[in-house]
Amino acid sequence: MTIFRTVLLVVAAAATLAACQTTPTYSAAVSPNAAGYSEQQIESNRYTVTYRAPGGADAQTLQDYALLRAADLTLEHNRDWFWVDRRNTSGGGYHSGPSVGIGVGGASFGHRTGVGVGAGFSFPIGGGGPTATSASLDIRFGEGPKPDDPNAYDARSIAANLRARQANK
Repeated sequence: MTIFRTVLLVVAAAATLAACQTTPTYSAAVSPNAAGYSEQQIESNRYTVTYRAPGGADAQTLQDYALLRAADLTLEHNRDWFWVDRRNTSGGGYHSGPSVGIGVGGASFGHRTGVGVGAGFSFPIGGGGPTATSASLDIRFGEGPKPDDPNAYDARSIAANLRARQANK
């Protein structure tokens, strides 16, 4: 096999694997460490809301899904707005651009010795950015007019806007 065919095969395999990756969907987690949203009641009016993607995903998407769950939970409790006391994004890292990896290995079998050299290529499809495995919010519910503060969110507005953003992806 020529070097051109080898490089073409590696690039095609990388493109196929990248195409298999999916963006997480907004859904409930079926177990404590599974992908999806979950919440834990802290006090009568306080919750921790978490969205997990164990394999990693775009950090902004995970934050949006945690915020959407906070809005839905607020509306389920017949409240108008919620206040975010704490935010946390964990796991992941940053994927920014193409990368190349080279490996060398060898083995000895009696009187014969073998050496192998391999090269790999990686490139993000659709750009790069920060990744994470989970996003969490500590929230409190509120009623009546929403305070004029960047940590206070109108639940109906957030739910509508984030669902519209999902539909446009």
